Amino acid sequence: MNAHEEAVIRGQIEKVIDGLRAKDLDAVREAYSPDVVSFDVEPPLQHVGIDAKLANWARVFEVFETVDYELRELTLRIGDDVAFGHAFGRLSGTTKNGVTTSGMWVRVTYGLCRIDGAWRIVHDQVSVPFDILSGRGVVDLEP
Repeated sequence: MNAHEEAVIRGQIEKVIDGLRAKDLDAVREAYSPDVVSFDVEPPLQHVGIDAKLANWARVFEVFETVDYELRELTLRIGDDVAFGHAFGRLSGTTKNGVTTSGMWVRVTYGLCRIDGAWRIVHDQVSVPFDILSGRGVVDLEP
């Protein structure tokens, strides 16, 4: 794997994390392709386009006064113009009504393409495991 390309891609993902912590949707936007398809934890089943992706984060910013986002164990596979990665992510912070939350760990997958010479996230998926008998998400696991 090309160490330079890996550093660039990790930098793109760090842009997202830094943007979330700063509650800066424009900074988050920079890392994504305009036609991103996102399978997020919030309904509907898919969010198509950067505006739909950012609308999810705008709702989070309406609830949280401070935002932290942690990513662990990011693993990347990089080809010439396509890359994918997976990690564990956790959103936490303090809500606008003063409640501090440690958040929950989720599984995150990224799909990236080199577009006009720059790596952009074209797909992401966030999920939680579920208990097959109850049909409920399991949100108390840690990596």
